[in-house]
Amino acid sequence: MTDTANDAALDLIFREARTQNAWKPEPVGEELIRQVYDLAKWAPTSANGSPARFVFLTSEEAKLRAKPHIAPTNADKMMAAPVVVIIAHDLDFYEHLGKLFPNGADGMKAYFGGNEQVAYDTAFRNGSMQGAYFILAARALGLDCGPASGFNNAGIDQEFFPEGRVKSNFICAIGHGDPAGVWPRNPRLSFEEACTVL
Repeated sequence: MTDTANDAALDLIFREARTQNAWKPEPVGEELIRQVYDLAKWAPTSANGSPARFVFLTSEEAKLRAKPHIAPTNADKMMAAPVVVIIAHDLDFYEHLGKLFPNGADGMKAYFGGNEQVAYDTAFRNGSMQGAYFILAARALGLDCGPASGFNNAGIDQEFFPEGRVKSNFICAIGHGDPAGVWPRNPRLSFEEACTVL
């Protein structure tokens, strides 16, 4: 790949994008939700395992099921968003490798199926990456995001994933943010503070 994103795209996805705390009353339809997923799904995961699972809470009823499990500091702003996404990961993701990784599916299924901790770590790590890909895809398609980890995972899991195979990681409000709710930009670590070149 030799092309690079232009400054407008980089601003949209990274430099000017902000975590949202307030939302405009503009709906986010299922067609746009599908477009975000269909963009994010192309990003890489280990053995193409794609362990992330996304539950889109779009109705008031669905969001109210989640509200008791969300920290009070996050609950109201999540409820005000057009969509709240539960980003989770499937601990049995390797059962889909016959479709997703056909050239080595048998060996990989046996490897993950026989190593519970490896399967868990792989599902969590790659599901986390897919959650980040999802945020970038949403921003690229004109949506604002408000990710949060302030919630009770066990409560969310019992409510939405009672069979126990899928585990929540974090939640993310998506929609069109209200600039009035954006906090001042906080600093970031410099290259020298965060990076080492060997």
